Amino acid sequence: MKVDWLIVGAGFSGNVLAERLATQLDKKVLLVDQRNHIGGNAFDYYDENGILIHQYGPHIFHTNAQYVWEYLSHFTQWRSYYHHVLGMVDGRLIPIPFNFNSLDAVFPQKFADKLTKQLLKDYGFNTKVPILKLKENSNKDLKFLSEYVYENVFKKYTLKQWNLTPEELGASVTSRVPIYLSRDDRYFQDSFQGMPKFGYTPMFQKMLNHKNIRVLLNTPWQEIKDEIHYEGIIFTGEIDAFFNHCYGKLPYRSLRFEMGYEPVAQIQSVGTVNYPNEHLFTRITEFKTLTGQKHEGTTWMSEYPQPYVFGENDPYYPIPQEQNKELYRKYLKETEQLGEKVIFAGRLGDYQYYNMDQAVARALSLFEKTIKPSYA
Repeated sequence: MKVDWLIVGAGFSGNVLAERLATQLDKKVLLVDQRNHIGGNAFDYYDENGILIHQYGPHIFHTNAQYVWEYLSHFTQWRSYYHHVLGMVDGRLIPIPFNFNSLDAVFPQKFADKLTKQLLKDYGFNTKVPILKLKENSNKDLKFLSEYVYENVFKKYTLKQWNLTPEELGASVTSRVPIYLSRDDRYFQDSFQGMPKFGYTPMFQKMLNHKNIRVLLNTPWQEIKDEIHYEGIIFTGEIDAFFNHCYGKLPYRSLRFEMGYEPVAQIQSVGTVNYPNEHLFTRITEFKTLTGQKHEGTTWMSEYPQPYVFGENDPYYPIPQEQNKELYRKYLKETEQLGEKVIFAGRLGDYQYYNMDQAVARALSLFEKTIKPSYA
């Protein structure tokens, strides 16, 4: 078979690049994925009870990049949705990220008011303060607050999720759920937030519905690479696997999911509840809250973080530590010998902890700045 581009991986990055190559440059694309579906970790489907679920954990789309939102809007309508998360702390559910409402929930009102005034004085309203930064504050009341939040909200959750303490991780992770000096209980404050109205999978199907795009599922790319004649390759799998782990394996964290169904309308007051201190799982998500689906029953998912073992489970999260970045840079150096028509992208190809909108932005940028100019 002869194609212009072979793309390995049918997640956000691979799908966006396939669509761009086919529609903007009239290139023939073969999109290959070893899973039995498109969409990567954003794949969704209707379970046996007729409820739309996300197979690989909850995916809530949010972005401040208008061009990313507008690009995806060519392939989907949106359901407006603002994600809310509660955390079980000291036997009660409080808003996450920790904010002024959380303060009121866990401390006596007089002390909560005192902390609020000091936080506003030191950092200002509507500020997001990373927990490790707050721990550096010399004020005794804020020092107490930082230790309380660190121990009860961050530390054990981080240990479960990453098997590392917050101090052992890069700032890109610890800054994702800061203390938010506001009473805004939304988990995200991005300008554009929502869920694809009919699901992520129909959005991807529309994206790939082009005569120049052929999709091959249930197929490890190694099995067909010698049978395909292609001009360029875009690889969104693990970059170390591409090079046969010649410098060693890049570490990731994986997840195990447990699903349940209840014949009731709702079991949680919000889409996701975090359990930083109790249980082996980190959170429970109820999908109907995310999708807005009307159904007499409800499906929930609990998430159990676990080590990633190559060939046994799926890599979800690159682990952002300096020694891992150094190993990645060795593989990145190898890519320089491959020429401009071998491109790596996505969480696994770039070894970056991308949100969905970041993956889309990265793919669009690669097309405009790297691929398209090569045909000028």
